[in-house]
Amino acid sequence: MCGGVRFEVTEAPAHAGYCHCRRCQRRTGTAASISARIAPGSLRILEGEELIKAYEPEDGFHKLFCSVCGSALWSRHPTDPDVISVRLGAFDDDPGVRPSYRQFVAYAAPWEPLPDDGLERFPERRPS
Repeated sequence: MCGGVRFEVTEAPAHAGYCHCRRCQRRTGTAASISARIAPGSLRILEGEELIKAYEPEDGFHKLFCSVCGSALWSRHPTDPDVISVRLGAFDDDPGVRPSYRQFVAYAAPWEPLPDDGLERFPERRPS
């Protein structure tokens, strides 16, 4: 949002999807978070690496964000740093991928019904 962190993804994302877990709801203030899984090694930080901070829950992916404006950037697997999902809103341009699933729908916000969009749904985490 502030432009302090600049990055590029050098390969097309593999897939994208919505996460309806409670943590994503609280982190974003919305009913779901949408992210794109990227190829290992395809994320390159161009500027502002020192501004990137992480929330590292004991039981989930690390959430990386800009320490200046708070923008959500990406999440990273806690034990495999090559598994990264970039928040679609963090891309400057069209990332070239569209969401194909919804995960953690068992926790979907009661105040925003899931749309009848034909996307594959998973009550918990989508199988890898």
